Amino acid sequence: MKFGTDGVRGVANTELTPEYVLHLGRAAAEVLSSPRVLIGRDTRRSGQLIEAALAAGFMSAGVDVELLGVVPTPAVAYLAQVEGVAAAVITASHNPFADNGVKLFARGGTKLPDDVEARIEAAIAGLGEPTLAGAEVGTITTRASAIAGYVDHRVAAVQPLKGTVHAGPSPGGMSPVGMSLAGIPVVIDCAHGAMSEVAAEVLGRLGVELTVIGASPDGCNINDGVGATHPGPLAAAVVEHGAQLGLAFDGDGDRLIAVDHTGAIVDGDRLLGLLAADLRSSGRLANDTVVVTVMSNLGFHRAMAAAGINVVTTAVGDRYVLEALGAGGHSLGGEQSGHIVLPELATTGDGLLAGVLLIDLVRRSGSTLAELSAAVMTSYPQVLVNVRLARPWSAIADAVQPTIAAVEAELAGDGRVLVRPSGTEPVVRVMVEAPTDTAARALAERIAAAARAAT
Repeated sequence: MKFGTDGVRGVANTELTPEYVLHLGRAAAEVLSSPRVLIGRDTRRSGQLIEAALAAGFMSAGVDVELLGVVPTPAVAYLAQVEGVAAAVITASHNPFADNGVKLFARGGTKLPDDVEARIEAAIAGLGEPTLAGAEVGTITTRASAIAGYVDHRVAAVQPLKGTVHAGPSPGGMSPVGMSLAGIPVVIDCAHGAMSEVAAEVLGRLGVELTVIGASPDGCNINDGVGATHPGPLAAAVVEHGAQLGLAFDGDGDRLIAVDHTGAIVDGDRLLGLLAADLRSSGRLANDTVVVTVMSNLGFHRAMAAAGINVVTTAVGDRYVLEALGAGGHSLGGEQSGHIVLPELATTGDGLLAGVLLIDLVRRSGSTLAELSAAVMTSYPQVLVNVRLARPWSAIADAVQPTIAAVEAELAGDGRVLVRPSGTEPVVRVMVEAPTDTAARALAERIAAAARAAT
């Protein structure tokens, strides 16, 4: 197996085998050079299987392992940051429950750059027989309460700007940050995943009036028709309960999709636009810049330009966003899919952190999320078509390129085309933005048809 967009991922026990994961643990121990490693997991049935193999690999290489149990990815990253150790999360994020994966964090809770992942892959290929024995092998312990510090930190997230007055994107301006969130009716959808207990605890402590769905994990229902990739049930629940807004997390809790009181979806682009305008109005948007990936809507780019906010664009994957944030000293970045990264508060994307800040922003604005979302940007219709590949994209790209070029010429700058192979699945993703949904769909299908014919 190879590292993809976010760690390694595949069907548990057939593609992501215990044998491979054991070797991954040994190799990661060699490359990451951390005497202790934290391991968390999401709610998948296969989590304990992969956890046992990964822990054995680390211990075989002399590393002490501390098991955190079921915890969100951002909680694991937070603990790694605070404790200065490496960490791993056993999760396939938004994928179906039969899949699983391993996300690795370097000492201090940061995601691994490409060169470090390449070193781990090389170390796996060069593994010999284990050489440590006796007192040299690592130990394993279980932490009784792994989320307390993380919960406290996220509850405090609304406090850093307290007393500041924002001008914000909403009519009439903003009131002081840090006002109580008590009584705000919110529905959350935890995707039957790792946020199933943590999110309610954090928002409950902040006084939010909560309705919770998707929080009954059974090992097989993670992401099953719920969560950030299936926001329909959340939208229906928000309307049914008369809530002010809704928050949907994915299986491991590192992304957020919101819905407004009408049930309309507020994606990562709009969330980033709102946060960028809010932070800039208080002088906290470093370099007046936001970092996004190539998937962000053309409407987002035009809205940020109109607001005087610079946009840095990276490849798909929140780790590339994180690298650009660090390299440029920027303070906000993320993805249309809902990864929101605020490096002053977290080392990785955190759906719950973004949700807390969104509720606080809406409260201060005096407007609804629907009004704020409509004001921040106008989206170009965007169509995404996935084409399953029988051959690698590199083998068919040249055959598809003339169709791509023809579509781009037809758009003549009033739209966008992005064709890229997935980092986690054997598919090529065809994305087209155009002035109308009909045009976007037709053009995307034209490129998809060319890809199907070539594969």
